[in-house]
Amino acid sequence: MIPPHLHPKYFPFWLLAGFLWLMAQLPWKVVMRIGRWIGSLTWLLLRPDRKRVLYTNIRLCFPELSEEEQKKLAREHIHAAGQGVLEVALAWWAPDRKLKPLAHVTGLEHLRQAMEEGKGVILLSAHFTSLEMGGRMLGFYSPFHVVYRANENPMTEYLLKRNRDKHSEMAIDKHNIKQMIRSLRSGNVVWYAPDQDMITKDPLFAPFMGIMTATNTATSRLAKVSRAPVVPYAIFRRKDGKGYELEFQPALEGFPSGDDLADATRINRVFEEWIRKQPEDYFWFHKRFKQRPPGEPDPYA
Repeated sequence: MIPPHLHPKYFPFWLLAGFLWLMAQLPWKVVMRIGRWIGSLTWLLLRPDRKRVLYTNIRLCFPELSEEEQKKLAREHIHAAGQGVLEVALAWWAPDRKLKPLAHVTGLEHLRQAMEEGKGVILLSAHFTSLEMGGRMLGFYSPFHVVYRANENPMTEYLLKRNRDKHSEMAIDKHNIKQMIRSLRSGNVVWYAPDQDMITKDPLFAPFMGIMTATNTATSRLAKVSRAPVVPYAIFRRKDGKGYELEFQPALEGFPSGDDLADATRINRVFEEWIRKQPEDYFWFHKRFKQRPPGEPDPYA
């Protein structure tokens, strides 16, 4: 029986994967330039409803910007997203000798200190366009387990799982809470990004970019059960064109507090700090504000 990811209907995806592999063989600066071109082309082909999501998110989160400034930020995000697509190829297939010189790390002592406690570490990130590169470069400094969302496309899922298994010690499906807890209790670093909207019947709404937003409380629950420290970790493309800034922050003190709303607000504030530092790199195509408090309309409708 043919494995699902080798079904003939997925051959176009394999051709795309071949193109991405070829991109990973090019010099990094060339790849970044091509990524911006891909972003510009994508913008021309993008459906109006997807553009509306992008514009809506930026308008809601940056009301202080003029309409022209909001459009400029949207265009910058498209370029960053194009670079992010090719960074997936680099993160999966580029050799260490090409990527290591691009990694500029700060705050690594915070991760080391948290690991010394022997309770595992929850490494907290958000969905920026360089997220996949953040995982590859994290492996230069520490073994880790990565939490990921399974993809419905068998071919994409095969490549995603295969490459994350290759560059991390274990890839954990986001629904496998028991394995996350086992990993933490065994003293491992567990890296995940809980910032996207969780559609539930009874969501917790916490402020995020000035908007009451359905917020994932899994970080508090994991920290409570495992007693693992929570270390924020972000990756940014350097403005000087010399690679990436990997930023580890001190473990959150007094976390969890026992108050889910206070904890969710605190985590959202960490994400906001990163977003305001480099807003074009956050993933603005996600319908982050779709689930609303009672009585509020869907802003994407």
